[in-house]
Amino acid sequence: MEGIATYDDWSKLDLRIAEIIKAEEIDGADKLYKLTLNVGELGEKIICAGIKKYYSIEDLNGKKIVYFSNLKPRKLMGIESQGMLLAAYTEDDSQVILLTPDKECEAGNKIG
Repeated sequence: MEGIATYDDWSKLDLRIAEIIKAEEIDGADKLYKLTLNVGELGEKIICAGIKKYYSIEDLNGKKIVYFSNLKPRKLMGIESQGMLLAAYTEDDSQVILLTPDKECEAGNKIG
């Protein structure tokens, strides 16, 4: 059946809690921010995230998010993005909601 993930597919994902330690503008980017993340034992990682329309830099600094750490890196606007944050979109795409832990937890904690 198409679109159905197996347990083996799921087990390949490395999802972690990450803390945004720095959010920055990217010259010429309308939608993207450059985010520096603390991912605990994995160290600092850089990602580009298309959330500029929905969040200010001030909203992001210090926020804990869900981070897809073993996604193949990709260059966006000349920056190597080393993973992806997870977010939900409203039905009409008018909002993006970052997935965040509902209780205090450490950067780097695994999600499974």
